[in-house]
Amino acid sequence: MKYPKLTVLLFTYLLAIAIFRERIYLDFLYNLGYFGTFLAGIFYDYGLTSGIATAVLMIFGKGQNIFIAGIIGGLGALIGDFIIFKFLKYSFRDELVKLSKTWIFKETKIYMPKFLMYTIACILVASPLPDEICMFFFASLFKIKDRYLVLIFFILNTLGIYAIMLIGRAI
Repeated sequence: MKYPKLTVLLFTYLLAIAIFRERIYLDFLYNLGYFGTFLAGIFYDYGLTSGIATAVLMIFGKGQNIFIAGIIGGLGALIGDFIIFKFLKYSFRDELVKLSKTWIFKETKIYMPKFLMYTIACILVASPLPDEICMFFFASLFKIKDRYLVLIFFILNTLGIYAIMLIGRAI
């Protein structure tokens, strides 16, 4: 197989479509209640599971209180983000230091205003796109205290989950 990772990613998006179409999956998800929203929040952050988590959150948008569910899903996403961040920051520290000394990172820091780098990273956190990319930004480019990072991750993920649930309610 030439592109195994992209094939698996495509499969997860097809699975997300199947979840929307099959009543048995919908019934199972509804029975999970807010615990399901919390789990979907955790999986909202990971590349291979973001499509499925987005589909599940859209489904929950139809039957749950969006404000409560958004906060619960945001807490789940916060846990997922923090796991990614800690893993990248500490497990890949030596590689991140090497990478930050390459010309592309030096040029990015020189030519791209810091607020723009923060803005890009924040948009990535709020979106259902894989957060591994964003966590790389935070782990390698920014010096942020963990308590501020927790607040940023929670707010952005919660807003993204609210938006997804509102879309789910509308369709």
